[in-house]
Amino acid sequence: MQPKGFERALGLGELLSGIGRETLAAELGRALGRPIAVTALTGETVLGEPTEAGEGVRRVPLRYDLEVVGYLQARECDEARLRALGRILEFFFQSSARYFLASELHLEVVQADFQALTHKHQSLVHSEARYKALAENLEARVKEQVGLIEDTQRQLYQAEKMASVGQLAAGVAHEINNPIGFIRSNLNTARSYVEKLATFRRTLKTQGVPQDWAWMEADLDFVLEDFRALLAESLSGAERVARIVADLKGFSAVDQAGQSSVDLNEQLRAVGDIAATQIRGCAELVLDLGPLPAVRCQPGQLNQVFLNLLLNALQAVEGRGQIRIATDVRDHQIRIRIADTGRGIPEAILPRIFEPFFTTRAVGQGTGLGLTVSRDIVVAHGGRIEVESRVGAGTTFTVWLPVAPD
Repeated sequence: MQPKGFERALGLGELLSGIGRETLAAELGRALGRPIAVTALTGETVLGEPTEAGEGVRRVPLRYDLEVVGYLQARECDEARLRALGRILEFFFQSSARYFLASELHLEVVQADFQALTHKHQSLVHSEARYKALAENLEARVKEQVGLIEDTQRQLYQAEKMASVGQLAAGVAHEINNPIGFIRSNLNTARSYVEKLATFRRTLKTQGVPQDWAWMEADLDFVLEDFRALLAESLSGAERVARIVADLKGFSAVDQAGQSSVDLNEQLRAVGDIAATQIRGCAELVLDLGPLPAVRCQPGQLNQVFLNLLLNALQAVEGRGQIRIATDVRDHQIRIRIADTGRGIPEAILPRIFEPFFTTRAVGQGTGLGLTVSRDIVVAHGGRIEVESRVGAGTTFTVWLPVAPD
């Protein structure tokens, strides 16, 4: 864009601006030997003393950019010298015009820069106000997002736990149905024995039959002996059902709120009992449990960890393998190792096994959350989980948990 100073012609006053006019008039008069005057086209005197037109007054035109802008005049002077001074003034006009235009350009540039800076300043003030408002709400927003993340994490944990419970549901139902089945059969048989005893009693009362003969005829010796066996077997079955239910409640922590002091060996045994139906026929479960101090924890959550690792080991075993659970205390930490003789984990995917939703199982056979949830639970208890694996030789997961100070 062309500066405004280049869009208009300069007047005589502007061409003489920025100089000492009295000094210039005095020097020009001394050079001519006469007082001089410079007048505009309107007749106004802009330099020197006013000189009225009349006899003896000479004047020459002053041009700038090929146009007459004024006159230089003096009384009774040499016209040639007057013209020479006029040309000197015209040279001065050229220099003065360049200075004037440069000043105008500089001023316009400074004003444009000032306006740009003012606009930027206003933008910065607006941005500062907006960021200040955002900062005031940032903490609340962060808390809100943390709450959403925690809710989502709890939902993921619950989903994984329900998936684990679902895997066990069929086996637990089978384990409970077996003792319930023979308890029902035993009780039916016991009821028939009671009917036999009642019939025997009626026979003795109504027919006067000798007791020894009636006892032998009703085969009551066998009835009494078998009755004892039926009742013993039924009591054993009832205890087995109670134990299964207790183990399942312990796994899900239905009756527990917060932390409690537990023996992790007992928790591992309970998890092994719950998964017994799935393990039976597929692998040999070996428990090598050393003495452990009581630990304050959330048993339901740790049971979920143990079950996840146990089921992962079971799925890795091909044919008839072995799963070993070993516990001991090392460096003031409880160490729980769950090792299998399965196919192992390839080195390429070993770093990814704790990633959420990462799974090597077929579609629909795993959520990809088991190991992620297990790691988070162990970390929440102040521990860590490690894994060692070799393809074709098996995998060992090691859970480290701190021992609470006395």
